[in-house]
Amino acid sequence: MKKTLTFLFSLSFLLVSCEAKKQASVEPSPTPAPAKTTASHFPEGSPKFGTDYNAALAEAKKENKPVVLVFSAAWCGPCQSMKKTVYPSKEVTPLHDKFVWAYLDVDEEANAAPAMKYKVEAIPHIQFLAADGKEISAQIGGASPGEFAGTLQTVLAKAGH
Repeated sequence: MKKTLTFLFSLSFLLVSCEAKKQASVEPSPTPAPAKTTASHFPEGSPKFGTDYNAALAEAKKENKPVVLVFSAAWCGPCQSMKKTVYPSKEVTPLHDKFVWAYLDVDEEANAAPAMKYKVEAIPHIQFLAADGKEISAQIGGASPGEFAGTLQTVLAKAGH
């Protein structure tokens, strides 16, 4: 009889322990949601980037300036490198005011239509437009400050500026 009682006591203890472990593993532990990282945090000395495609086109038309559309993402290494070292560089800084700049995060739903329009398949994808919105050229991939400044000069010449 003692053996039977000991066995039943052990069995009930085991069942209670397993149920407690099961409940503990099912209940999620509270973890804070990660902060949303976007591609639009710019270092000091960067151009005045907008983040709205349509607003950039309207501003370009109003100010008669060509447009630089930078398609990017927070997770893109070459994009972030250009953001930190190219756009605020001494070679590119003198050209900031000659363009309307827009930084379009490809992970944002609002930028899906322009990304499709310009056939963005790899980033960084930098689309250059005339003030009237017509395509001038595109650059896919990173560039050094000197190379990018040269590209901007070529775009200005093609745009008639």
